[in-house]
Amino acid sequence: MTADWTLGATSPDEAVACVQSGMRIFIHGAAATPTTLVDALTRRTDLENVTIYHLHTAGPAPFAEPGQEGRFLSVSLFTGQPLRAAIDAGRADFMPVFLSDIPSLFESGLIPLDVAFLQLSPPDRHGYCTLGTSVDAALAASRSARMVVGEINEQMPRTHGNTLVPFSALTRFIHTNHPLHAHPPAEPNAVEDQIGAHVAALVPDGATLQMGIGAIPDAVLRRLTDKEDLGIHTEMFSDGVMALIKSGVVSNRLKHVHKGRTVTSFVNGSHALFDFVNDNPFIEFHPCDRTNDTALIRKNDRVVAINSALEVDLTGQVCADSIGYRIYSGIGGQMDFIRGAALSREGVPVIALPATAKNGTLSRIVPSLKPGAGVVTTRGHVHWIATEYGAVNLFGRSLRERAELLISIAHPDMRGELSRQFRELRHVDLGARS
Repeated sequence: MTADWTLGATSPDEAVACVQSGMRIFIHGAAATPTTLVDALTRRTDLENVTIYHLHTAGPAPFAEPGQEGRFLSVSLFTGQPLRAAIDAGRADFMPVFLSDIPSLFESGLIPLDVAFLQLSPPDRHGYCTLGTSVDAALAASRSARMVVGEINEQMPRTHGNTLVPFSALTRFIHTNHPLHAHPPAEPNAVEDQIGAHVAALVPDGATLQMGIGAIPDAVLRRLTDKEDLGIHTEMFSDGVMALIKSGVVSNRLKHVHKGRTVTSFVNGSHALFDFVNDNPFIEFHPCDRTNDTALIRKNDRVVAINSALEVDLTGQVCADSIGYRIYSGIGGQMDFIRGAALSREGVPVIALPATAKNGTLSRIVPSLKPGAGVVTTRGHVHWIATEYGAVNLFGRSLRERAELLISIAHPDMRGELSRQFRELRHVDLGARS
């Protein structure tokens, strides 16, 4: 393909002119959020009843701001920070769904998409763009939508794996050249670092890792530099994995699925990370119905899945998507990987969280979940729980044994009250806690 492909570019306003009232739109997410197209769409004053489906987006979400009611309805398949207030206020909606199931919503026609807004890398000489930093459900959207509107960004990395979108498939496109939405890593604090130490102790040589974004996963990764032959098969990764790969600890040599390659569905992190994945054949991007397929995850040995939670009750129920009735994130891939790791030979499913919230005044290990809290990992699926006070395995344990184990890793100041409340609920005296 020759360089004159740019001659077909339109203005952002012209690109979104194909959208009509009542349509269903998919918007690419995370670092790949096509902000230029989103802004142009929101400028339209002639639209009403447009439904926008997306995972977590980066940057502002003008389509969900006050005053947009009746014009746009955002439906988060996984909620990010820009949409929390809008969902809480009733201006937007949320769909509980496993990450692995999202592509089938579009491919089956259960959610018939009219338009997919995608941010893409420039086409190569063969006429193919790539989905860059986020394949997740975007590949299914690109193949299912009646129209595909692309933002072809010169700074979008060209990625390997199942990421291709034919340039010829684009209904319209704009041509931009701007940095992606970055999420630079933060330094773990003392609590996060201690949690990282407890979780890292559970990681054997030859493990295949899944982890999310945030200070706790990064704290775990920093403590794995003495390991050998680690593999990566995850739904996403950030800068911590990049550093581990550069150190030589990650070989992917012992994996059975995508042997020799680091596998992910999307990445989110710094601009250095985006440069790292650009045209890097060691990194393969695949749709989330593949990366998060439990049947594939379990084929790798020693899968260590590291996921987070907002609170855990004394029976082992894990709330990870809401604070009471308030939607905070989503189901995502937690259950996909917790179950996949549990079925993997010598697998280690881990839920990691600080013992307290609100500056140590509120225990995250609780007698019962808040009203409205969503159970993402059930007490039948849970295995390891880690806080800064240790890591315990609940699998195969009774209710009173679970309570004893969880109270042992709660904040010391909270243990007595947790024991008292368990006694009231279960009529079992666990003994004094200090």
